[in-house]
Amino acid sequence: MIDFLPLILFALVCIFLLFGFPVAFTLAGVSIIFALITSFFGIFDLFLLETLPNRIFGVMTNSTLIAVPLFIFMGVLLEKSKVAEELLLKMSAFFSGFRGGLGLSVIFVGALLAASTGIVGATVIAMGLISLPAFLKQGYPHDLSTGLISATGTLGQIIPPSIALVILGDVLSSAYQQSQLSQGIFTAKTISVGDLFLAAIVPGLILLCFYAIYFLFKSRNLELISNDEQSSIEAIDLIKVIAPPFILIITVLGSIIFGIASPTEASGLGALGAILIAILNNKLNFQTLAETVKQSAAITSMVFIILIGASVFSLVFRGLGGEELIEQIFNSVPGGLFGSMVLVMALIFLLGFILDFIEISFVIVPIVGPVLMAMGADPIWLGIMIAINLQTSFLTPPFGFALFYLRGVAPENIKTISLYKGVIPFIVIQLSLLILLAIFPTIVTFLPSYLY
Repeated sequence: MIDFLPLILFALVCIFLLFGFPVAFTLAGVSIIFALITSFFGIFDLFLLETLPNRIFGVMTNSTLIAVPLFIFMGVLLEKSKVAEELLLKMSAFFSGFRGGLGLSVIFVGALLAASTGIVGATVIAMGLISLPAFLKQGYPHDLSTGLISATGTLGQIIPPSIALVILGDVLSSAYQQSQLSQGIFTAKTISVGDLFLAAIVPGLILLCFYAIYFLFKSRNLELISNDEQSSIEAIDLIKVIAPPFILIITVLGSIIFGIASPTEASGLGALGAILIAILNNKLNFQTLAETVKQSAAITSMVFIILIGASVFSLVFRGLGGEELIEQIFNSVPGGLFGSMVLVMALIFLLGFILDFIEISFVIVPIVGPVLMAMGADPIWLGIMIAINLQTSFLTPPFGFALFYLRGVAPENIKTISLYKGVIPFIVIQLSLLILLAIFPTIVTFLPSYLY
């Protein structure tokens, strides 16, 4: 029974989360109470809790995580200043004369918004308000329309520069060093956020192609209603709208990938670029800037308070022998690394029903990451696999966050069951991509190994 105390702690955290308690305080509160109870029986050493201030100070002084609030600011400002909305309207108008053109414009803009904002809720809501009425007006089925919007709205998890990849990169870097130290390798190698950004490019493009092929296939025989009144936009007008955010993304990504700037410095460049784009479009005023700063501060506070709660949980979990228990479980799983990866992917997929990508990154990855990498898993490949899996969890009925966001802005005549039916093919597409990357990991590792 004592050996399974770490799993009991994890189960208690999940149970309290299901009751709706805040994630950060649940992680920290349940862990501290559990530590106090087990210390009475001599199982947990309370001396370990004295290291908490150092762990929290380490979070506060982590240079990589400083990129998080700046990337959040960049995304929120582009959304608040209506730059994303104008981009989607112009793209939809330009492609409205082509069969399936509206869907292709949504995929393209979804990818661009994902790269420039990285905020799933904002992207899904913006695309739902703007493009969903256009889909319905042209006669597209409810399930196909809502499924495409939900799926493209989650691309911010995998298309760089992504907040999810910044967080995963920092967590995996620590886990990778820990796994090497556990094997007696004291000249530990490191991975960077730039490695994950570079590794995510090809899988992200493959996912976009899969989405486009599926949508064109489904819309090939539909009887659509033409919408000539919106097809008069000139190509030069479209380029004027696309060019600023596209140049911003290329500049931010390129500066990181080619080692010109660290992720933190590049995020500052991105925030400045978002301000310049808003000024260029005459969209920046005091109210917009104030709302952007307020929302960015709220999201950033949520991320870091969850990280602190996860640090408390991780400390107690390890103090109870959780790391050794996980290693024993993985070593007993049939199939070695492959079997352990299947188990972890299934666990992350299921936890996606109740946890956000931030909680999973901070809680689960530090526990399973070192063990998997010690078994031979490539850290960059592991990070991309986890990122795509987390993206899938945003779509999974009935708790997918993207579905809740879209349900909030969708017309009442669209039934919830249509949203559920619509995302199922896209879930299958993303799971197929996971299988493809599991069979051919070089799809992920080729670019980082080639350039670096």
